[in-house]
Amino acid sequence: MIARRNSCALGCRSVCLPPWIAAQCALVLVAVAPVLAQCPADVNGDGSIGGSDLSIVLSAWSSNGQGQYDADINNDGIVGGADLTALLSAWGSCAPIVPAWATLLEASPNPAAVHNEATRAAIAATGYAWRVRHTVTQIEMVLIPPGTFDMGCSPTPQSGCWLEENPVHQVTLTQPFYLGRYEVTQAQWTAVMGSNPSHFQGASYPDAASRPVERINYNDAKAFVNAAGMRLPTEAEWEYSYRAGTRTAFHSMPGFPNGTDDESNLQLVAWIGINSGMQTRPIGLKPGNGFGIHDIAGNVLEWTNDWFGDYPSTPQVDPTGVPSAWGRVFRSGCWHLGPWLSRVSVRFEDEPEGLRVSDTGLRVAKNP
Repeated sequence: MIARRNSCALGCRSVCLPPWIAAQCALVLVAVAPVLAQCPADVNGDGSIGGSDLSIVLSAWSSNGQGQYDADINNDGIVGGADLTALLSAWGSCAPIVPAWATLLEASPNPAAVHNEATRAAIAATGYAWRVRHTVTQIEMVLIPPGTFDMGCSPTPQSGCWLEENPVHQVTLTQPFYLGRYEVTQAQWTAVMGSNPSHFQGASYPDAASRPVERINYNDAKAFVNAAGMRLPTEAEWEYSYRAGTRTAFHSMPGFPNGTDDESNLQLVAWIGINSGMQTRPIGLKPGNGFGIHDIAGNVLEWTNDWFGDYPSTPQVDPTGVPSAWGRVFRSGCWHLGPWLSRVSVRFEDEPEGLRVSDTGLRVAKNP
């Protein structure tokens, strides 16, 4: 264990459906060859959302939606009011869904940011817009698609793993979620909380507003996300988002599309002890990873929602950590750490009410 501070729906049955919707049940399904839908509301994959899709959803009402077509639009395991709402909201086109809490910035993954074609397809297949802005806080967020990955120990030739990074185990995340493209800034924190706890502010740091907020413990981070109507990512969501399809110690970067285990390369994408000038830096100055996320390997450490506990050895689905423990998990490298402590699988912990230190901030998450 690396303890601080070793490192300086509606649910409505068919009987209560409005007559105009119930009448759609009489529609005859059109036989079309299924194609990959770019948004899940296009149930039959014909490129538009209309009566045929509605008929499929209503025919599958209260089931798991599995058949010739997948009628479970929101992927929650049952066809119901939430799926009907999603379909009607997207009626007539196959435009990606923008969550009610968000403002659209970019509908589809930008190839300049999300380089891998399969990753772009996975994001598009969720049906949600790729890049949005949380309307209340103005925090920019990107869509992370569901997927399966191996969680745990990723060593480098120079550095092995800590005991708590093992065993490596398979994790499946079944639901898409939005994650902050950048760490929460001092300006964003102040707008929500009314004050700025950060060390790197004042006349000596004129760009402080765009630097990540720091000097916050877990309870502070939790208070912020609760006030903003957001949440902290789980530890599994955080590691999956860092990796973005890679299996190496460090995520993808210019010249290394599949990631790298070479510690000397990390400074290309992260502010760490060897290049930061021993201070935080404004967000987004370094290239992002394969999901278009910036600074997740450095700048400040980032709180997750999980209690710190031993990893299981068996495959896990949507894990949320142990029920309770001494400390909460925080991840990432930071402005004063070396590359070996900035590896994707390194884990830290501290008491929720612990010390407020200038190397620890947060990145937010939110369900669509």
